[in-house]
Amino acid sequence: MPHAVSDPPSPARDDAAMTDNFSTASDADTAPTANAEAGNETVDVKIEPGSSPPWTAEEDDDVDMDKNTAEYSSAAILPVKTENKTDDLPAAPPIKTEDAAKLPVPMDKHPMNAVPVDLEELFDDDDDDDFSGTKPAEEAFTATADLLSLQASDPEVMRSFYQRLFPWRYLFQWLNHSPTPTNDFAHREFAFTLQNDAYLRYQAFPTSDLLRKDVLRLMPLRFEIGPVYTTNPAERKTLSNAAAFKPLAKELCFDIDLTDYDDILRVVDVALREDFGFQHIMWVYSGRRGAHAWVCDKKARTLDDQRRRAIVGYLEVLRGGSQGGKRVNIRRPMHPHLTRSLNVLRTHFQEDVLRDQDPWGTEENAEKLLSLLPDHNLVAALRRKWDAAPGRSSTHKWADIDAVAKTGNIKGLDMKQLLECKQDIVLEYTYPRLDANVSKKLNHLLKSPFVVHPGTGRVCVPIDVQRLDEFDPLNVPTVQQLLQEIDTYSQQGVNGGSDEDTPQNQAVVEKKLQDWEKTSLRPYIEQFRTFVLALMREEKDLVRVKRERDEATSMEF
Repeated sequence: MPHAVSDPPSPARDDAAMTDNFSTASDADTAPTANAEAGNETVDVKIEPGSSPPWTAEEDDDVDMDKNTAEYSSAAILPVKTENKTDDLPAAPPIKTEDAAKLPVPMDKHPMNAVPVDLEELFDDDDDDDFSGTKPAEEAFTATADLLSLQASDPEVMRSFYQRLFPWRYLFQWLNHSPTPTNDFAHREFAFTLQNDAYLRYQAFPTSDLLRKDVLRLMPLRFEIGPVYTTNPAERKTLSNAAAFKPLAKELCFDIDLTDYDDILRVVDVALREDFGFQHIMWVYSGRRGAHAWVCDKKARTLDDQRRRAIVGYLEVLRGGSQGGKRVNIRRPMHPHLTRSLNVLRTHFQEDVLRDQDPWGTEENAEKLLSLLPDHNLVAALRRKWDAAPGRSSTHKWADIDAVAKTGNIKGLDMKQLLECKQDIVLEYTYPRLDANVSKKLNHLLKSPFVVHPGTGRVCVPIDVQRLDEFDPLNVPTVQQLLQEIDTYSQQGVNGGSDEDTPQNQAVVEKKLQDWEKTSLRPYIEQFRTFVLALMREEKDLVRVKRERDEATSMEF
């Protein structure tokens, strides 16, 4: 797999609920605005001051919202007159009467806590017409051939992806922690980055179906997931006491800038599991050069900001930027987490950093290495050696440090100090670079799994930590590739079947498969499904244990 060549880089809702963010133009003269087009009607689009700048493929995919919370409550609204452009924002479908029956209920009164539930049956999708994607392509979807020439961020490409491939049901189960709606989902914040770079925060949906409908209506470039609040985020302005609106829970998240996915990711994963006891950790490829960790254990979701900062401090080793000199200063004796990390990262340092990246190959870069060494006499001896033999590789220069030190010609050299210095250098060039802001705040938003990176076109798929050696970001499917695979599968079914494959039999087979099951996205969604099922089982057990404990307590009185 490819490696970077450098020295270490620097670190539903329903229609009524929409009125909170799509209303009149009362504040248009006080805040930034943007336009949205929806046919020959005036559309009011809320533009959040202080929100993300126009998105580019060079930016990463998390959103830090801890600085501008106050500004969002006074967002500007701009009515925009549009002309004959009905393709950009299709009209919202009418809300079905059955949606009213999907209102959330408290977890302690949820039916699943009273009636035994076979969680395996919750994922039987054969009768899920709304999500199956098995309608004839000529009736429901734009022809794939017409989409392959478009950019991944094109609204029609996004529409086909969200209609046919996105795992809406499993996303709902993951965030809801229950097979039927609860406030864990209904009070969850979603944020949309629209095609015109408008940014919509505090969106909330009682059910996954309403979330899906709104995504298909707005066709965002991406959407982020935020915390669960004390009340419906879309109704926050109706509260008489604004202080009553606050975040309650969110997954503990980490954003890692990766040059190598194997050892670097493993260091953080092992620390979270062995040192903190977390079990339900999902790693997701960011679509470009990073990975996001979602720690979903209940005890992780309910951590306050102080405890989140403490965990980040435990895992954070690198300090300062790449131009600030030595960035690692570790107390001795070394913490067991760092000793374990060094054992994991040594091979990565020798093979990927020294051999492949060759960070000190030039004379200028070699000076950076010398600046990290503790003894001036040793530095002078190494400089003379390298000046006499220019062109030595980083691997040889690293070996030269020990060779020169062991000659005995360096007076006053502290070998223990030199060993500790070399350990610090290994960590500086290999230890994971964390974006601490993603992890410290409960109200931070992070890009949803399975959205499409608009720059690369790759889907943000889960990473199997048990098979890290096999993961290659360049093999992650693009949205255009997936749409082509659906067509290829259908053509093979029509042209490559046996004599017994009558149209009726073929229709039965097609009915059993959703579109994502016909593509290379299938193993990733199945991995996600397995993860969600395990998480739901534990949540169900926690509810049962709590109920039994409460019953036992009440019986004592």
